[in-house]
Amino acid sequence: MKVVRLVKKAKKGSKEALLQLIMDQRDDYYRLALTYMGNENDAMDAMEEMIVSLYMNIHQLKKEAAFYSWSKTILVNSCKQMLKKRQNLVLVDEWDSEESAHDPYLQSEQHMEIQEMLTIVNEHQKEAIQLKYFHDLDYETIAEMTKVSVGTAKSRVFQGIKKIRKQYRGEVDG
Repeated sequence: MKVVRLVKKAKKGSKEALLQLIMDQRDDYYRLALTYMGNENDAMDAMEEMIVSLYMNIHQLKKEAAFYSWSKTILVNSCKQMLKKRQNLVLVDEWDSEESAHDPYLQSEQHMEIQEMLTIVNEHQKEAIQLKYFHDLDYETIAEMTKVSVGTAKSRVFQGIKKIRKQYRGEVDG
């Protein structure tokens, strides 16, 4: 497996191997950081912090195959620390209009409708739904990233979706 081989090289000090691992998933990292930070510049800053942290701590990774879930957890933690520093708990609500003019992902009408729907759920449900459906992460990874049990991660997604369905479609049987 390519990932395991590259992680082993990175653990031995290969910056090139670490860079290759990051570059292979750069779009996923960017979208994840953008979800939390709300603008391109802060998302890039969070990614830079993640890269430094990965380089400094790669030796702590126990299972090489878990590199991407581990690195995404580090990225989420970097984002949360940055948000805490500026005391602004934003997930995706406050988009910088100048930034969005250059990013087709942010311009999407469907994306805006989804963001409006997410305003009715609580912060934890919103985060879990975004990680599940915007970033296609499994419940185990979501639980690890948000420091909750797998059951809690599933519940947050389920309850949030249920609340959205009730609001936008009326009560759904189930």
